[in-house]
Formats: sequence, structure tokens, C-alpha cells
Amino acid sequence: MSRRRYLFDPPERFVAGTVGQPGDRTFFLQAREGPRVVSIVLEKVQVAVLADRLGDLLSELERRGIEAAALDAPVANEDTGPLDEPINEAFRAGSLTLGWDVDDELVLVEARAQSEDGEPIDPDEDDDEDEDGPDLLRVRITADAARSFVARAARIVGAGRPPCPLCGAPLDPQGHICPRRNGHYVN
Repeated sequence: MSRRRYLFDPPERFVAGTVGQPGDRTFFLQAREGPRVVSIVLEKVQVAVLADRLGDLLSELERRGIEAAALDAPVANEDTGPLDEPINEAFRAGSLTLGWDVDDELVLVEARAQSEDGEPIDPDEDDDEDEDGPDLLRVRITADAARSFVARAARIVGAGRPPCPLCGAPLDPQGHICPRRNGHYVN
């Protein structure tokens, strides 16, 4: 099957979001431009790492004097709305890539689909011109939009299940079997 490329330069909206209840949530990256909405599935840890690395990139930009990336500035247009509908999974992300376009002063975020066997594909080995490569979402956003993305992603990741006070594992509303209590139930 031919590779699908979803390019947003820049999108009207680029957010992380979830569907479902804590403990049973599906995480999405979603980009929207006009009526076109693309949603890709990824793991919670991928959202957390993406937000963390974007924060690091913005800190480095601030350190180098690019003022639009100031992390301590309040987020001007904080996006708290739900994901845009319809939420149709375009693909499941296997690898994520970040970059900075010096000429246009834009942050680049790329997500590539997992391979057929479920393994991530190394972006260094993937030729963008190859028609048989993995599906690709490429988004170019301003530093301010990246800061807004980081704030929302951190809030979404933190909205999960609270940790068990004994072992730190996620605590379901009904409790869990805790290894620190010798397999006894903690709630």
C-alpha cells in the first residue's frame, strides 16, 4: 500500500488528547486545518516524552535568545477543548521526531507509523520520497503553539490514575493488588 502523508504547515490546531476513562484511555495526537482533521494513536509515555522533549527544545531556544519560546510566559491561548470529531485513527505512531526550522522559526513534529510487525521505524533509515514507507504526520508550529501543546499534554498525562501510596503503581478506583502489601488488596 502506498504511503499516506499528512502535512500541516501550520495547522489551526495541534493537540494531544484522550478518549476514555483513566486506566482505559486511548491517547491521540490530532492536527486540524479547516475541515481536515487527522488523529493518530500513541502511547501515554509517547505523549509524556514528546511534551518533555518539546519543553527541552523550547528551553534551549529561550537560552539562545529566541523570545517566542519563553517557557515561563503564560500560555496565551490555552486549548482545553475536547478532540475534534470525528476521531478516526489514521495510524498508530511508532516513532516521533522533533526539529527546529531556523529559517522559518518553526518547530517540526513528525510521527511515523509502526511497521507491520509493530516495531517503530528508524526515521534515519526512512526516505521521505519513498512511496512504500510508513505513514507520516508532519506538523510545523510556532514556539507559542508548541508551548501550548506542552501545557495541555502535561495536564492530560497528569490526569490519569493516582499512584498507590505504597508501591507507586497506578491505583484503580476499586484499588489494586499491591506487591508492597504482599499481594493484598489496597484501595
